[in-house]
Amino acid sequence: MNDDLQKRIQAALANPQNMGELAGADAIGTVGNADCGEMLRLWVKFKEQNGKQVIDRATFQSFGCETAIAVASLATELIRGKTAAEALALKTEELAGELGPLPPMKIHCAQLVEGALRSALEPGKAEDKLASPANAPTLLDRFSKPKEGGVKLTFLDEEKG
Repeated sequence: MNDDLQKRIQAALANPQNMGELAGADAIGTVGNADCGEMLRLWVKFKEQNGKQVIDRATFQSFGCETAIAVASLATELIRGKTAAEALALKTEELAGELGPLPPMKIHCAQLVEGALRSALEPGKAEDKLASPANAPTLLDRFSKPKEGGVKLTFLDEEKG
């Protein structure tokens, strides 16, 4: 990664925007893989504007690298005021905003943000479309939840030997 990109990422991290859960969100999207340690959750709240539903606010939480956090911070600002269709039309490179083009090894960071956006906004795709926001699992719950069908460890009592 070049020094210029690293400086832009550090600048975005020095003052990240829209981090944390968003109470009363209309949609939540979660993507990632606890096995590799990168997960991102995006909350979206809509408002009525000129007869259309537009994104009023978006927030995020991330377990991931600095680049994913920087892209998520910039993307949550970028999608404000857009309809769901307009936000979904943004390409991966556009979500990185002022970071500019990402090197091949960091493109997955922007793709993580794009995936969370799609998870939240595409019809029928969001696993967390909110029937009950209070019951939605947190990102930490998702990260630490054991996978079904995984290995179960049982410790033997040393005395029974």
